[in-house]
Amino acid sequence: MSVTPDQMKAFCETVVRGREANPDLSLNDYLTDVPRLDSLADLPLGTVVLVRGDTDAKPGAKVGEGDIRLRSMADTLKYGQEKGWVQVVFGHIGREPEKSLDKVAKRLGELLGTNIPMIEDWLDPATTTVTPAVTEAIAAAKPGDVIVLQNTRKYDIERVLWKAKPEQLADLAPQLAKLANELAEKVGTVYVHEAFSAGSLDASSVAVPAAMKRVALGKYAAGEFDGPMQQCLKAALAVFSGIKIDKLDDMEAMISRGTIKQIFASGSLAMAIRKAIGELDDKPVCLGAAEDPANSKAPWYIPPARVEQAKAIVADGREKGITFTVPCDSVIEDGSAKDELSPSDQQFDIGPKSIQHFHDAVTKFIETAPKGSVAFHNGVFGMFEDPRFENGTKSWVPELKRMQDAGINVYVGGGEGGKALELYGEESWVTHNFTAGGTVLNALGSEPVPYLVALREAAKD
Repeated sequence: MSVTPDQMKAFCETVVRGREANPDLSLNDYLTDVPRLDSLADLPLGTVVLVRGDTDAKPGAKVGEGDIRLRSMADTLKYGQEKGWVQVVFGHIGREPEKSLDKVAKRLGELLGTNIPMIEDWLDPATTTVTPAVTEAIAAAKPGDVIVLQNTRKYDIERVLWKAKPEQLADLAPQLAKLANELAEKVGTVYVHEAFSAGSLDASSVAVPAAMKRVALGKYAAGEFDGPMQQCLKAALAVFSGIKIDKLDDMEAMISRGTIKQIFASGSLAMAIRKAIGELDDKPVCLGAAEDPANSKAPWYIPPARVEQAKAIVADGREKGITFTVPCDSVIEDGSAKDELSPSDQQFDIGPKSIQHFHDAVTKFIETAPKGSVAFHNGVFGMFEDPRFENGTKSWVPELKRMQDAGINVYVGGGEGGKALELYGEESWVTHNFTAGGTVLNALGSEPVPYLVALREAAKD
């Protein structure tokens, strides 16, 4: 099925506009409309299947080290092997174009018990055409073989939608259509998305499906959305932390579902909430350098509009009986803790008073929450990569275990929160640790997951 530039433009507009394009659709509406892997059971032996894989991994010395995302793909790939498909796996690793999937291909081979070749130069970037190396490898493949294509982000076309605005899509659509049509013509017209964490606007995730005859969501990704994610939709407690102030949008969306009773906040988001609480209660709060317009280009800057949004969230939340727990002291650049920031101070972690404050709030939640309640945690509490600013996060992780031990189902949204759990705790301390941060927030928050939008659009045809 060839896709025209105009069709690609319309397809990508739906993805890029997100909730604006389909404001009435929920996560489960998308999941209902996206086919699952079993829908492809009728494909004949030897069918070439393009698999968008969760290849962003750093395999360690042995299986089980640094390869959780690769292991998450195993059931889908084994299913394809059993059906005798020729599976062509493609995906990214990191954000740098020069990174290689050579170790990923080797580890996938170890997981599947087979040798998996990797094709280095699979696309001619000057002409956006699939190279003969790909068609030759497919022609030589036997039923059940798996082939890996080198890092998709090696090519500029993979990244053109990252910051694209709807008005720019007319210019981008011809090249995106060429990429999708080349893969459909020279690789295959069946596409499986088994990259749960790949929530960015990569062309391989959100444009290529437009030219496919059949699409499906892989076993692992479908299981995450149908299982743990459904529980997170019922969360009574949500922990939002990290540097990204736009998580306020996700907080607002989660509150609107009506299940949240308690919110813990840290990082830039908490600064906005703390400022909002101060203004609502007539107790002014200084956010230090984070509210200085001179720092407006910094990722940790908090614009006045976000404080106003936070005020609306707090006011609405209070009417609904929601409790907001935010830091009461901060660790600044020199490692000291301060109750109040001066205009030049920058927060790098929560302080000891906040750690105790959070501990006491968890105790109260445990005492009042019914058994089986759900807690969702996302992010970290400070610049935890630096030992000087890790104490807030390090002290928080055991609180997850404390809730779990008390009969509360604890879900960690992956990303940095997952890394913190690995560093300061154990996987068994929580009910479930997702392999992705951004995808989970998209699913629970204000915007739909881009690849679910693309799969739903592709499945219409």
